[in-house]
Amino acid sequence: MTAEQRLKELGLELPPPFRDEANRVRALRSGNHIYMSGHGPLGEGNVPLVSGKLGRELTIPQGYDAARLTGLCCLSTLRNHLGTLDPITRVVRVVGFINCAPGFNTPSDVLHGFSDLMVEVFGENGRHVRSAIGVAELYADIPVEVEALFEVS
Repeated sequence: MTAEQRLKELGLELPPPFRDEANRVRALRSGNHIYMSGHGPLGEGNVPLVSGKLGRELTIPQGYDAARLTGLCCLSTLRNHLGTLDPITRVVRVVGFINCAPGFNTPSDVLHGFSDLMVEVFGENGRHVRSAIGVAELYADIPVEVEALFEVS
């Protein structure tokens, strides 16, 4: 089953893709890899769809959902860049930055929302290496920002 078929089977709709800005792009293909700029749970005009710090305003399940939404935003950018998600052969690497209140020390539990989505959509090839890093601040107080590397055919 292709990634596009899995999305449909799961009933997932991707948000509108981010627009590139004058001095940077959201996705860049180099050889058989696509490097993704940092993505967060942002909507039209880079307006946060979720905001707050884990361990203060947000619980782990809310952070998990924000990470999953961030994954949908990444997939939207990929589809916009490639025309379809089907050429993606592997999720290679993910780095997640989690907006944490002092004392919150389980950012990995939040990033599972992104990782679980990648496995749902790409199957075993969605499994990846990753780092989850707790940070003091993120753009517009979003709870999660993710950079990712994908392999394409």
